[in-house]
Amino acid sequence: MRNFISVSFMVFLFVSCQQSKHFKTADELIVYIQDEQHGYSQQKMINGVAYTLLYRPTDLLVNQELSSASASEAEVEALRQKYKNYLYFNLSMSKHNQELLSVAPKNQNEFGAMVNQLAFGMNEKVHLFTQQKDTIALADYIYPRMYGMSRATTMMFVYPRQHENLDQDYLNFTIEDLGLYTGEVKFKINTKSLKNEPQLKF
Repeated sequence: MRNFISVSFMVFLFVSCQQSKHFKTADELIVYIQDEQHGYSQQKMINGVAYTLLYRPTDLLVNQELSSASASEAEVEALRQKYKNYLYFNLSMSKHNQELLSVAPKNQNEFGAMVNQLAFGMNEKVHLFTQQKDTIALADYIYPRMYGMSRATTMMFVYPRQHENLDQDYLNFTIEDLGLYTGEVKFKINTKSLKNEPQLKF
């Protein structure tokens, strides 16, 4: 009997650990994923440049697109189907607590080159690799110009969600040197957090 109880308890713990967390509001979910101990956010400071990589769960994109707070289950499910096949990462970079274009370029030529790099060339600088170092092709990236109104340069990178890649222990997200003398910056992403991403209670 004691062995049965022990095994049952272990099964309960395993199932509990596999279940995704649910939150009532997007703000609560954002606070949760911004806490590094939960595996969705990582930060590094290299040569005065602050890098933050944040995984953006599917339900945050769903919530962003919902037309009303009283959306039907069908609307929510349709949007989940739309977004669920991709992984979304927000990459933020700043120097002296300002966006890169405000502080990094030394002259107009460097400014123009960095604008071009950020707007059109980040697919050549940012990479996602499997544990076996296979490249995961970038599906899209979005760079909104903030014109000095933000404290960081932030962009979203979108990759296909392929189950065979998530069955590995981790993925590697890398940023090549953008002329900031940082060298290559690497983040190791635990795939368990991606497979059991938190959700919203719509």
